[in-house]
Amino acid sequence: VYKMPGYSDRDRVLPSRGKFGNPGERLRKKQWNLDELPKFEKNFYQQHPDVSQVENYRRAKTITFKGRECPNPIAKFHEASFPSYVMDVINKQNWTEPTPIQAQGWPLALSGKDMVGIAQTGSGKTLSYLLPAIVHINHQPFLERGDGPICLVLAPTRELAQQVQQVAAEYGRASRLKSTCIYGGAPKGPQLRDLERGVEICIATPGRLIDFLEAGKTNLRRCTYLVLDEADRMLDMGFEPQIRKIVDQIRPDRQTLMWSATWPKEVRQLAEDFLKEYVQINVGALQLSANHNILQIVDVCNDGEKENKLIRLLEEIMSEKENKTIIFVETKRRCDDLTRRMRRDGWPAMGIHGDKSQQERDWVLNEFKYGKAPILIATDVASRGLGQYPP
Repeated sequence: VYKMPGYSDRDRVLPSRGKFGNPGERLRKKQWNLDELPKFEKNFYQQHPDVSQVENYRRAKTITFKGRECPNPIAKFHEASFPSYVMDVINKQNWTEPTPIQAQGWPLALSGKDMVGIAQTGSGKTLSYLLPAIVHINHQPFLERGDGPICLVLAPTRELAQQVQQVAAEYGRASRLKSTCIYGGAPKGPQLRDLERGVEICIATPGRLIDFLEAGKTNLRRCTYLVLDEADRMLDMGFEPQIRKIVDQIRPDRQTLMWSATWPKEVRQLAEDFLKEYVQINVGALQLSANHNILQIVDVCNDGEKENKLIRLLEEIMSEKENKTIIFVETKRRCDDLTRRMRRDGWPAMGIHGDKSQQERDWVLNEFKYGKAPILIATDVASRGLGQYPP
């Protein structure tokens, strides 16, 4: 049986204390001996000679940073010095330039530094941490039987976790990296089989991962690259105790990247507790704001006027066959009622909310994604994590 140096048997999972205990109460904080742990490499960045005009670029892209030794941002993809197995996939996308969060985030993450990224949803943050993760993993020893993931991404919702996993699968394929998605509301069997076969990248919601860690179904001994995606959202949903239990299972000299749309004191405290000498980068204002690349039109009206105005708006928007529309409503009942009425009137609409099964939600999202149902009516359950679905 392989035992990692620097890992104590005293850190094993404690016996069960009953079915209804607090999540993670059976996980004891690990005692790590850094002198005995295998060393790992995490700095792979070499600044490209074309990187110049730094201050002008940051000012134009509204990039600010706080911390010591922040690498210069890049303006073109080749300046990131990604290996060929990453650049080949990037070149197939026909993108013109990195987004601002990628331009500053990639050099930081590839340098092995802990970092906090404050950016709006839809800013390209998923690739900001996944591409450096792929480089990081390819510089580590191969997984052995019984090893857990090298990269762990914690996400607040099933929808976001699934979308991150889709991106990880696409970009990790070239270097044969395996990934899986761990979340509640779905059968445990397929998720456990993925973990048993060994995956380099695990994207998980905190609750389901805690279940597997407590049951001894996986471990985080090999985890050296940790991502907290939408940290503010996870705290809003009450996941802080689970997050702390999970982080206690990971070696303290890991690289940690935290991503958030806002920077309240609770998120700041989490960063102080989990990150070491981190650099904080920010794109746009620190206050919560909408993406400035999106045109927003506010029409103030009475409740009785809403549906007629909605229909007139849809007639205009859906006159183009390729267009898609997401309609957000406040309650599940409102979602069902509006979906029913719109379908009765011939609109290709489908609804999604928290009372629907995971299988049905996945099906609806795919129907929307591929244009078979181009009108999606959703509650807050879908207001986050739709960033990877094409508009």
